[in-house]
Amino acid sequence: MSLIDRRIRRMAAAAVAAILSVSLASCGQATQDNRTEITVWSWEPSMGKVISRFEKANPDIKVNWTNISGYNNLNTAIQDGYGTPDVAQIEYYALPQYEVSGQLLDLTDRIGSDYANFFTLGTWSSVQLAGRTYGLPMDSGPMGFFYNQDVFEQAGVDATQIKTWDDYYEAAKRLKDIGVYIAADAGDGSFYDAMIWLAGGQPFHTSSDGKTVTIDLSHDAGTQRFTAFWQKMIDEGLVDTTSATWSSRWKSRVGNGTIASVFMGAWMPSMLLSNVPGAAGLWRVTTMPTYDGNPTNAESGGSALAVLQLTRKPDAAYRFVDFVTHDTQGISARVAGGAFPADYATLNSEDFLDKTTITNESGMEIPYFGGQKFNRVLSEAAEDVSVGYQYLPFEVYARSDFETTVGKAYKWSSSFQAYQRRQAAIDLGWKDEDGNPLQPLEDPGKKVSLEDGLTQWQKDLKEYGFNQGFTIK
Repeated sequence: MSLIDRRIRRMAAAAVAAILSVSLASCGQATQDNRTEITVWSWEPSMGKVISRFEKANPDIKVNWTNISGYNNLNTAIQDGYGTPDVAQIEYYALPQYEVSGQLLDLTDRIGSDYANFFTLGTWSSVQLAGRTYGLPMDSGPMGFFYNQDVFEQAGVDATQIKTWDDYYEAAKRLKDIGVYIAADAGDGSFYDAMIWLAGGQPFHTSSDGKTVTIDLSHDAGTQRFTAFWQKMIDEGLVDTTSATWSSRWKSRVGNGTIASVFMGAWMPSMLLSNVPGAAGLWRVTTMPTYDGNPTNAESGGSALAVLQLTRKPDAAYRFVDFVTHDTQGISARVAGGAFPADYATLNSEDFLDKTTITNESGMEIPYFGGQKFNRVLSEAAEDVSVGYQYLPFEVYARSDFETTVGKAYKWSSSFQAYQRRQAAIDLGWKDEDGNPLQPLEDPGKKVSLEDGLTQWQKDLKEYGFNQGFTIK
């Protein structure tokens, strides 16, 4: 055999070996590809842990997770018709917008008969539309009254005795006397919605077929009740209207005690720890004050997992949703990561109720609430959430528009308070840092009230709804 022949044989053998190698690798890849792959969009911090547990229990499914929040990307994907996830985390307030527009898979015939009693009333009602179920509750946000006990004690106020809005108003005045705001609100639509709900309001209604929307901010009793109360609080300078929630200014003022309390959902403990770690041990939580003192509550935040209508893998997608929200393995993983549960069993478990610490990013247990069993308060709050409140089927737009309508009242208030402070300083003869007399600020002009803003908001909402094809009442 010639040298050339031997070389040709070696080359042929190498080629065969390469082909076999690729074929075997391909076979191995094919085995992996036999798993059904689903895509999940969620901002839940513990999702990685949940997915690991799910894939171990469901070896035939692979989950691809994208950590994403907000709805611009989801809306774009739906509009383009491709790139949509199979499963998406959607907040309760946004869920109706996707339900009514037919973007979510109806899960009613997939769920068990016990599900309605498995989840808390508030969260279960939030995933329903016309008696059909379009998602499963993932977490919940029953409102709590979180307060800096150290600051309240300095003002001589016992927050646990604040049962009515009148009590809250009196406490706010005493806090103001020591230079502290009881609350901050720079114009947050989610807060306003939650407080209307707390006040028994129901300004929005959608017909069972999802085609007719009623908007009545002008005459709804709960809306008017809260608006009048909050206007008084703002007019008397008892609310910090310059610090938007979660802004660096807000975090600084909450941290130094200048803002002494917040009305927020039950997911707030972990957020306080991560945003205001220096106040650990000073804060406590109690139940929400109501306008008449009778115990009731509302949801602020919270979200569900939903299956997109465009999915080609509805069975695998639903199995994942069910595991995350209804299986003890999925629920326990999320609760360990700081989520507030939406199911009665966890809410009533002794381990959950007796918890006195919050786990930080380093795994350390921090007694942020000074040893208080804070989950007992929040679990009680979950049981008091009233049902019947409805979000608009275009709530995502509504909250954005709130800032440019009702938000004007907050901006006017901030300008007016700054104007008053400057005028008082001028009257006292104060000078600037260069020793020159202070100059007056521009007069903010005619007052813009919350009622003025609500009138414009209602007008905008009706126009938008009409343009989207709804019948508006």
